[in-house]
Amino acid sequence: MRVKLKGINRVKKTLASGEIKVFYYAWKGGPPLPGKPGDPDFVAAYNEAHAQKVKGPTGTIQELLNKYQDTPKWLSLAPRTLDDYTKHIKKIETQFGDFPLDALIDRRARAEFLSWRDKMAVKSRRQADYVFATFASILAWAYDRGLTDANPCEKPGKLYQSKRAECIWTAADEEALMVSAPERITLAYMLAVWTGQRQGDLLRLPWTAYDGTHIRLRQSKTKRRVVIPVAAPLKARLDEAAKSKCAVTILTTSKGTSWTSHGFSASWRKAVAKAKVTGLTFHDLRGTAVTRLAIAGCSEAEIATITGHSLKDVGAILDEHYLSRDSQLAESAIRKLERHEMGTKTPN
Repeated sequence: MRVKLKGINRVKKTLASGEIKVFYYAWKGGPPLPGKPGDPDFVAAYNEAHAQKVKGPTGTIQELLNKYQDTPKWLSLAPRTLDDYTKHIKKIETQFGDFPLDALIDRRARAEFLSWRDKMAVKSRRQADYVFATFASILAWAYDRGLTDANPCEKPGKLYQSKRAECIWTAADEEALMVSAPERITLAYMLAVWTGQRQGDLLRLPWTAYDGTHIRLRQSKTKRRVVIPVAAPLKARLDEAAKSKCAVTILTTSKGTSWTSHGFSASWRKAVAKAKVTGLTFHDLRGTAVTRLAIAGCSEAEIATITGHSLKDVGAILDEHYLSRDSQLAESAIRKLERHEMGTKTPN
């Protein structure tokens, strides 16, 4: 009789050769399993992984980390987010897995944790903030459930400050990319700048999400559903691409297969370098889309409907990161004022 193993996570990945292979994990975010279900080594590795998970130490931070990875919140994370969190948790385990929960109420615990973050910041302030934020989130979850009496990682402040306020794609940048980059890259650019969506969501976007007039998708990070009217320039590109579509996804490699995240990023960097566009990333296209919509006179509510941001987030982006630095907005404002003044003057 074959025993059904519960909780196995199956992940399909496209290899460099184009072959689609299935990888198995003991649970979502858990250790990889060799072979395939039913193999003796597979079953043995599955049982060992779950035995270690259950046996974990009690009264330590490791216990909290184990419990957190069994929560609905953890199991519902998007694959990319889950991969990042898993890496962060491994760093926490290595440094503080045996740290006793009783010691969290000691004020020296916060000093020790912050000192650890500062050491990580020597290599990367941004990554140090990410790892520490994960740690703080887990301790907050544990505190809310009465599993610990303190969260010494609460509100630590950030070490990394984004300096991308002026990183907006200009018309000149766009033209340079359009002239030198292959169609598969320029189509990705058009999708990003006309929809304001994240790279991961665009790479996964299937043809079924496009009906000729609108794009419908559910954002993997926020779970928000957005319906985006397709502007004429993007529609022309999509309709042309649809004539020769060869994959489930809209965006494909030169071989006609769906992109992997790493594969697309590498090709994108090469295309941007060839176009001699510097200091700009694909992620900057999301802010560029927000800025262009604002310059066109769109309200924050209209922008949020398209990009999937909350109204609060749109306001923060416009106020803190882009609009205060964009001279085109000043030009747009003065032109509007001029038109208003001309319309209110009485002819002689």
